[in-house]
Amino acid sequence: MTADQPYLVQPAPGVYAYVQPDGGWCLNNAGFVTDGGQTLLVDTAATERRAHALRDALVGTGAPLPRLVVNTHHHGDHTYGNGVFTPEALVVGHDSARSEQLAAGHQLEMIWPGTDFGDIRITAPTLTYNDRMTLYIGATEVQVFHPGVAHTTGDSVVWLPQQRVVFTGDLVFAEGTPFVAMGSVAGSLRALELLRSLDAETVVPGHGPLTTPAAYAATERYLRYVDALAREGRAKGQTPLETARQADLGEFADWRESERLVANLHRAYAELEGLPAGAPLDIVAVLRDMTVMNGGVPVACHA
Repeated sequence: MTADQPYLVQPAPGVYAYVQPDGGWCLNNAGFVTDGGQTLLVDTAATERRAHALRDALVGTGAPLPRLVVNTHHHGDHTYGNGVFTPEALVVGHDSARSEQLAAGHQLEMIWPGTDFGDIRITAPTLTYNDRMTLYIGATEVQVFHPGVAHTTGDSVVWLPQQRVVFTGDLVFAEGTPFVAMGSVAGSLRALELLRSLDAETVVPGHGPLTTPAAYAATERYLRYVDALAREGRAKGQTPLETARQADLGEFADWRESERLVANLHRAYAELEGLPAGAPLDIVAVLRDMTVMNGGVPVACHA
């Protein structure tokens, strides 16, 4: 196995995390819970090929194919592979995850037209919830709850209280830069407090290697850094791009996708202007500014 190949980690009996290095754009994590008779899958993958690789890895453990797929949010890197597991599996997600996925459609192909996504059928959740729900895989309790608007308007956290394992979706990017352009800076900070209250032992982030709740502190520091930058830049009459280009990333300089800073500033500016959490931004302007931050090279999908 090479360093860039997906791999499985088993943090608890019957619980698996599927990690796709290095966790950059389009390289998300997934996972599954099984008792040998039933399986619940958390998220899928960005391309048809990668979704089939996830399927093969799952089957390779001896687990049956999933009857339930829980999407942590609507973004295509976590949902485009849903169609590989349906109609045998029922797709579950937050109310807003369904509406946002249907609205986004084939958005990733429009952003990254050079990527071979394969035959992607947009497959939104057919069972949705508003606040929280509890599922059972045999005797294993799986709590699914909405932390409020954070990474997106329709995030879900998947918590296994007996195993003390939490799948955070993109509330956490281990060793990577958070991305809240479609959600909320303040909401993401509130979501971290909810995650802390779970007292998990193992954190399966949306991207990057498995970690522990210690990762929450670094994510919080980054979000507070973005908020402070936005307040300072807006007071000076600077655009988000101007503020981002003058910023000293300090401890965050080595995190993947540092160009996300300008996207996060767009969201922070919007919040300071009084826009509701998750209110749509000018996505073309956000992508253009991230490209500038990336040195003029288009942001790359690595799938």
